[in-house]
Formats: sequence, C-alpha cells, structure tokens
Amino acid sequence: MITRSLQEIETMCSGTGLKDKYSDIVIKGVCTDSRNIIHGQLFIPLIGENFNGHDFITMAIGKGAVACIWSKDETMPDLDFPFILVEDTTKALQELAKSYRSQLNTKVIGITGSNGKTSTKDILAGLLKTQYKTHKTLGNFNNYIGLPLTILSMDEDTEMAVLEMGMDNFGQIELLTSIARPDAAVITNIGEAHLEDLKTRENIAKAKLEILKGLKPNDFFLYYGDESLLKKEMNNISIDYNIKTFGNDSSNDYQPEILFVNETGDSFYLKEPKSPEFFIPMLGEHQVLNATAAIAVARYFGISYENIEKGLLNIEKTGMRNELIKGNNITILNDSYKSNPSSVLVALNTMYFMEGYDQKIVVLGDMQGLGDDEINMHKEIGLKIDSSKIDYVFTYGPLSKHIAESAVLNFGKDKVYSFESLDHKNKLIEKIKEVIKPNSLILTKASRALAMEEVVESLIGS
Repeated sequence: MITRSLQEIETMCSGTGLKDKYSDIVIKGVCTDSRNIIHGQLFIPLIGENFNGHDFITMAIGKGAVACIWSKDETMPDLDFPFILVEDTTKALQELAKSYRSQLNTKVIGITGSNGKTSTKDILAGLLKTQYKTHKTLGNFNNYIGLPLTILSMDEDTEMAVLEMGMDNFGQIELLTSIARPDAAVITNIGEAHLEDLKTRENIAKAKLEILKGLKPNDFFLYYGDESLLKKEMNNISIDYNIKTFGNDSSNDYQPEILFVNETGDSFYLKEPKSPEFFIPMLGEHQVLNATAAIAVARYFGISYENIEKGLLNIEKTGMRNELIKGNNITILNDSYKSNPSSVLVALNTMYFMEGYDQKIVVLGDMQGLGDDEINMHKEIGLKIDSSKIDYVFTYGPLSKHIAESAVLNFGKDKVYSFESLDHKNKLIEKIKEVIKPNSLILTKASRALAMEEVVESLIGS
C-alpha cells in the first residue's frame, strides 16, 4: 500500500494548507469509508448523492486515521488534526493514485469489455503470479473510485498489476486509463450492456477503445478479433501499437481449440500459436476465450507454458460469476452479479452441457441498462431458452415478465412462472421450492440491483 509522508501526499494530490508540524507524519494506506479505517491510514471523505463523508471525520479519527484530505468547500472542524485542503476530494483521490502509479516500476495491464473482463482478470493474475509479485482489482473496484483505491493498495514492490476498467458512458475509460497508464490493454468483447446511455454497440466499441489513450506507442494491445465492430474501429487508430487478436476465427493471432467441456472445467489448446494442452477449472466454453486472452498477455510478459499450466489450476475467482454452489440435493449455478443478453445466452449454454441432473431450472431477473429496445431483448431471451434442456423457467422483475411471456410459447403455462413485482421475491423463492426435485441444477442470473444472491442463499439454506 502507499506509504508516504504528508508533505509528499500534499504534493502528489495538489493539495494545500498542511501545517508544517504535520509534514513528517507517514500514512500507511488510504480509506474512503470511515467505518473501515485501519490505524495509520489517510482518510479521504467523498461526497455522493446521499452522503457526505466529511460528516464522519470524528469517526474516522476514532478508528485510527492519522490525517485527512478535506474539501475547501466544507466547513473545517475545530480539531487539531492534519488536514490537506483540495478543491474536490474525488479528484484528489484520482490524482494521488495517478502520482503513485507514476512512481512505481509496476507493469500494468488494463482490461475492459462488456462481458468476461472479471474472469479474464482473475485468470491473468493467476498466470502472472507464477513468476511475478502480482496485484489485481478486488471485487468490483473498477470505476473512478475503485480503480484509484486499487492502485493505492498496491505494495511498492508489486511487479505486475491487473486492473479491471468498467464504464457506462463515454469518457470513463479514458479517465481510468489516464490514471493507470497501462503497459498492455485488453478488450474482451462488445456486448449490449450500457445501451441505455450509449444507444448503439458501435458507441460501446468506441467507448471501450478509449483504453488505448493510456498506452504508449509499441505497447501491447489485445482485442477480441471475432468482433467486427472492433476490427472496423481499429482502422481509425493511427498510433503504432503492438496489436494482437484472439478468438475462434482462424484469422486471429491466438485461436483456441476446445477438447472437452464438463462440470469440472475446460480442456483446450491453442491452435495458433500451437501450445500444450491446458485445463482450466472454470465452467463454460466462454471461459476458454477468457483464458486465451489471459494466455496471450501472459506470454507477452514472458510466462512459460509450464507456469501457465500451473497458474490455470490456481485461479482466485471473484464470487457470483458462474459460481457452482452445492446445497442439500441441489446445485446452483450462481451468476448473479450482472446480466445482459449475451451473458444470459452464455449462462444458458453452460447449463445445457452440464449432465447428470434430474431437473434443470432457470431463474432470470431483469437485464437493466439495455436502452430503448429492452423489451424486445427480454422477449428474445424467452424464445431462445431450449425447452428440451430446461424443465422450468422463473422470472423476477417487471422487465423479465417479457421473458416469461415468450418462454410460455415453447414451455407451456405450467412450466413458466413470472413474479413481476420486486416485492415478491419471497413468493418467487417459495414457488421454486415447490417444484424443486432432488438432484436439481438451478441457474440464477439478473442485473446486480435485483440482489439475486438472496434467492441463492434461501435455496441453499432450505
């Protein structure tokens, strides 16, 4: 984690007002949540729509904060305590992270994409750590606050950092890449997430490609070569990057060949360039593409095939993403973190190939942020659920009723249950419990706001 004197911190975040008597105090790490302060940290109070972190300065000090960055617009508390004054605490956090990153010798890999960026991040970190001291984004710390905090939590001797970059509009990836200054960048794919703000997939591709603005000429850039939108946009890139592609098409620089996929994981090798056989203990064919992207970057940074084989077996996975949970006579494929049409179809495909179950049930909640065509996108999902491979369809939320309406056409009314009101989660759970048989497999998937993990917890606990 960042360890600097307050005099250095003041310079790094372009602050003012620090009293001379506090200049030599050394902070060890930063925190923006007064409830989670650890002794010795710098408190950076942020301002949101429904909160003002400045209101909790007393709590932060009580927890062990040794200094605070403070907005000039906020009333100064009557305290004899080290304060550094800034125009905007969020921008100060970002500037501090940018300065810290510039002082490190760490190689940084930035990863973005509509789907798969978290899994690719987890896989790549697992590969890199076989040869380097590696740091990665934890959880969903991938936005304008989370990414700076991730950088500031890095030890100074970190050799590799794998940073996930999320977005929902133009300019956001550009901000993140300007802070992280990656030495390599990856775009996993272009999906339908963020259509509500960006309107078209073409705009999503352009927004994702902002990650290049943080790269230097000749830096490594890897993207999903099966995506025509990315290939088209690359024609407008004038800077000479070290560009490679991955995907299933033979035109890609890195092309996987799947040997088998089952509940234990995936076995595959790279046709181009030819590689040994690999096994990754993650569910679904899509994880082979994520692993291919990770292998391409790992090879660029000198990871041997032998260590890649070892690293694939020791991946620390982020929760609620394609997570298999065993309960009492049931198994849940928990993919509750986010949802969009592409990722739903991938999750369904994973369900289809999983064998040995007496019953298969899908529980799908609203896919949010899809824009003007959101109703049709939900209807299309309902039509695409394979009634020969799934026994029951449950939907949850006002948008997901359209999934149910379409699914009825293939399943019949006695196999589809829709709970439109978000107040009816308990009714949803009760109905699922009514139809569950022993040795059932259940998929749960929805956008984050629907908190589908509550359904998972209830089913596992029953």
